[in-house]
Amino acid sequence: MTVLVTGGTGTLGRPTVAALRAQRHEVAVLSRKPGAGHRVANLSSADGVDEALDGVRTVVHCATTRFRDIGQTEVLIDAAERAGVEHLVFVSIVGVDDVPYFYYRDKVASEQELIASDLPLTILRATQFHDFVAGFLAPQRRLPLLLVPELPVQPIAVEDVADRLAEIVAGPPLGRAEDIGGPQVLTVLEAARVWQRAHGTQRRMLPVPIPGGMGAAFRAGRHTTGLPGYGRRTFAEYAADHAAAAH
Repeated sequence: MTVLVTGGTGTLGRPTVAALRAQRHEVAVLSRKPGAGHRVANLSSADGVDEALDGVRTVVHCATTRFRDIGQTEVLIDAAERAGVEHLVFVSIVGVDDVPYFYYRDKVASEQELIASDLPLTILRATQFHDFVAGFLAPQRRLPLLLVPELPVQPIAVEDVADRLAEIVAGPPLGRAEDIGGPQVLTVLEAARVWQRAHGTQRRMLPVPIPGGMGAAFRAGRHTTGLPGYGRRTFAEYAADHAAAAH
């Protein structure tokens, strides 16, 4: 059985491909560029997508653009229905229907299109990845002041999400799977302190409130699952590994 992973060269896609291959699945990667194990196709234009799905029984949809996910998801749904795909696994985000954020709205629309389709499916929502939190901090490494958004986070390792996706692929379609999150809930300010300790830096930090309904939803933790989380790897472990690689 061939498993096709969209976004298989991306942040989540790479460990997902590795986790699936570790379980001895035959895995193909949908990509715009040729490569070993790649099936070349473009989800934005639909070019090559039907051919990429030839012989595929399971699709793990990890691809994301942050701007046009719904369009790509619609292309994938149409092609998967024509190909007779038996299980489509879609990666979404915890809180997408509670937090009024443009990227989340696109994820909700994608979920709704999948549910309305004829495809057997599993929707897995996960909390923010470790590199999402690091994305607030790393670009400010040369600034004298670190600006930190005021919100809690429950970061999860992409490897932990990949392991869960591999578990889902090995079983029947679940519809909506149980949401998963990391092993800790901490504020971004706390994560920033962990990050600075790991990288041997010490700069003053300025908390920045997020306004409006989006800020209220984030502060209420609508994007977290609560504890205990599914994930095992902590943000401190991620930060230490990132610091070691940087040096």
